[in-house]
Amino acid sequence: MTVEEPAQQRVPAPESTPDEILVAGEWRRGSGDPVEITDPATGRTLAVLANADAGDVDEAARHAARAAAEPAWRALPAHGRARLLHRIAEALDTGAERLATLQTAETGKTLTETRALVASAAATFRYTAAAVETAEEALTPARGDCLTMSRYEPIGVVGAINPWNSPLASDAQKLAPALAAGNAVLLKPAAWTPLGSLALGRLIARTLTELRLPEGLLSVLPGPGRVVGDALVRHPQVGRISFTGGTRTGRAIAHAAAEKLMPVSLELGGKSPTVVLADADLEQALAGVLFGIFSSTGQSCVAGSRLFVARERYQEFVTALVGRARKLRIGPGTDPGTQVAPLVHHAHRDSVAAYVDLARAEGARVLCGGTVPDGDAYRDGAYYLPTVLDGLPNSARTCQEEIFGPVLVALPFDDEDDLVRQANDSVYGLACGIWTRDHRAAWRLARRIDAGTVWINTYKQFSASTPFGGMKDSGLGREKGRDGIRAYQRQKSLYWGLSDAPLPWAQ
Repeated sequence: MTVEEPAQQRVPAPESTPDEILVAGEWRRGSGDPVEITDPATGRTLAVLANADAGDVDEAARHAARAAAEPAWRALPAHGRARLLHRIAEALDTGAERLATLQTAETGKTLTETRALVASAAATFRYTAAAVETAEEALTPARGDCLTMSRYEPIGVVGAINPWNSPLASDAQKLAPALAAGNAVLLKPAAWTPLGSLALGRLIARTLTELRLPEGLLSVLPGPGRVVGDALVRHPQVGRISFTGGTRTGRAIAHAAAEKLMPVSLELGGKSPTVVLADADLEQALAGVLFGIFSSTGQSCVAGSRLFVARERYQEFVTALVGRARKLRIGPGTDPGTQVAPLVHHAHRDSVAAYVDLARAEGARVLCGGTVPDGDAYRDGAYYLPTVLDGLPNSARTCQEEIFGPVLVALPFDDEDDLVRQANDSVYGLACGIWTRDHRAAWRLARRIDAGTVWINTYKQFSASTPFGGMKDSGLGREKGRDGIRAYQRQKSLYWGLSDAPLPWAQ
């Protein structure tokens, strides 16, 4: 596949100075090591950023605890917090094109996708504002001479640790409910993609100032997980962690949280099955499978990376799929025609390529892709061709381990029991796609397959109102939905004695 050499598009500078991070309302150079942020489409340097270190985390956490306790925030009623979230959503709308362009520059994603991610972030803040303003607490049924009630209070300081694949939307999924719940937040973006999160941090910090709310309510602390993430998780002022990322890191966070008896939510890896039954609509299933694995260049925790096709349709379907995969348009995210953009970083591209080499060693047939694209247009970027493999058993490492790139493994199945056995033969349980005209079969499979989210005749559709999370090694807890706010709060019970008489025991 080749394209004409793309024109170089000027990327706007982030609103915050590239060498500044946000520590408790103050923009300043981080105290950690510098890191070079590069454009994965061209390899050119976007910024050199001084990361945060453990000392910055400590200062941010201490200021956050004070900010969370200030009456201007602690006593702010729910509709006041909703007003803050609405103002943030408006600011996201105003700066949408700049934020989208910045995210395309640092992640490599297409502008179509990053524009959608900014819109999703704004929608998340709006939904959460409505949810918190209309949330109700409960008078519980009395069991004696008392009035009993249950109420929710903020935890205080929470940590949000996010990955590099969809930073702005992921930030919103944590920041919106954490702020709605009345907390202060320490946000750690991924080391490869901090610029969008810093731009969002400036936007929120400005809004806090305009509303005369404590500036220490938000810090944005980029840096490596082994330094910044570890300090954040272990800090005594931090009362909750929400993490999205790899399963190995999630386990380490869970161990540290157990020592503190601290609640966590962990949205981790996936190796999601996408299933094509014999009666599926061919066109609908082909489009859905292609989108499920090759959109976002496969860099999605829910990517449909294991394809199971009914044996009687297997050859027909896979042949058609390979033909269409070869026609996908490869290019920079700034090109409106691009369908498959570069991977986020050259190091990650090399990791994906190593998995395809492993697949070959395991005996896979490479039906398409399996290499970097030819041509000067791709020379300096982190590109990799859409790849379809088959000929492997489901037990192969390539079928079991998360690759996080544009690599699909196709496998046939004989009947429903065989399908369920293979689909569930994985340590992961994040998502699943089912393509069929038979609503009864879809209902049975949706209940039998271990997955936190099941899409039927669609894929990678999300709603801020619908809980999201995984099973098994795909994580703990849920994000989104009305209960997403409660996850950032502590529940307290109150008993009001109604009797004028003293307690009889003391008489």
